[in-house]
Amino acid sequence: MISSPISGPTPDPISGPAPDPVSDPISDPAEALRVLLEGNVRFVEGSPEHPNQDAGRRAALAPAQKPFAVLFGCSDSRLAAEIIFDRGLGDLFVVRTAGHVTGAEALGSIEYGVAVLDCPLVVVLGHDSCGAVAAALDSLEQGRLPGGFVRDVVERVTPSVLSARAAGIEDPDAIVDEHIRQTVDLLVERSQLLAARVAEGRVAVVGLSYRLRDGQARTVAVRGVAHPGLD
Repeated sequence: MISSPISGPTPDPISGPAPDPVSDPISDPAEALRVLLEGNVRFVEGSPEHPNQDAGRRAALAPAQKPFAVLFGCSDSRLAAEIIFDRGLGDLFVVRTAGHVTGAEALGSIEYGVAVLDCPLVVVLGHDSCGAVAAALDSLEQGRLPGGFVRDVVERVTPSVLSARAAGIEDPDAIVDEHIRQTVDLLVERSQLLAARVAEGRVAVVGLSYRLRDGQARTVAVRGVAHPGLD
């Protein structure tokens, strides 16, 4: 069953030891999300553990990788996934584009992470003060688009901006949340592979919104498994 998107602040993650994704791969979407959010809590609190970043981990991963999540995020330099979620080598299969806009290459990369690497979790990671969203807002207000391939990025973000405005949303950061929700829905709607695995309960697609100032990633959308603590 595909669950409806869920809005609201991120609850405290469920406590408990995290398995080693190499020797004990994570296959449960809720467990993968728990591990990811607990790492973000450590980052926010200034007590990161920097797991899986040593020579032993590097050697263990040389034969093959087994990441537990696909991270589809905005290319913003302040969203370094392994840092803000306190993870290391081999934990995350990262795909990034400006404004986390979705094209064939991004979809193919995400499907690779799910179908070939068997990741149980796909995360769409956006953030406040998003330049791509700001550019889309500006293009609508000024009636002009940027040149080059930046125009393609803005055009792909614009439907989310229009959807937000149709719902009466005007705050730029709230529009970012809507763009994250729209991206989560788009991934599941465009990818038959993702839709099937979400329906089977094997994969969850979750939208997180990152706050640049305090480093917290909060949940704004969930397709698939329920968010830990929300049952």
